[in-house]
Amino acid sequence: MSTEKSNAIASALRPVLARLNRKLRKLSPSDTVLSQTERSILVLLEQNKYLLSAELAVIEKITPQSMGAILNHLTELHLVFKTASPDDKRKVHISISAKGREMLEQVRYERDEWLSKAIAEVC
Repeated sequence: MSTEKSNAIASALRPVLARLNRKLRKLSPSDTVLSQTERSILVLLEQNKYLLSAELAVIEKITPQSMGAILNHLTELHLVFKTASPDDKRKVHISISAKGREMLEQVRYERDEWLSKAIAEVC
């Protein structure tokens, strides 16, 4: 396939993929009201053993105060837990809980199910 043809396909496909990505991001289990940022934090914590609140704030490009409020909400929902750093008691390690992992699995399952149905309807 020529580079010109590949570029044309990529140009046509990009807006479709962007819409699909937005749609998938909006999907969440019907019994949760987590924001996209809260779900993103859970994914980051799933990928890492733990992160500090300041690290999460930098990654998500939000203020430390906003991150604190989000982490308090996630803690209240038992989706994350906080533990004092063994090296520096001033630092708190944030980790995803088993309930948080279950929620991510549910979100992924529902997204896969939606996408599968959408493909079946079109194809």
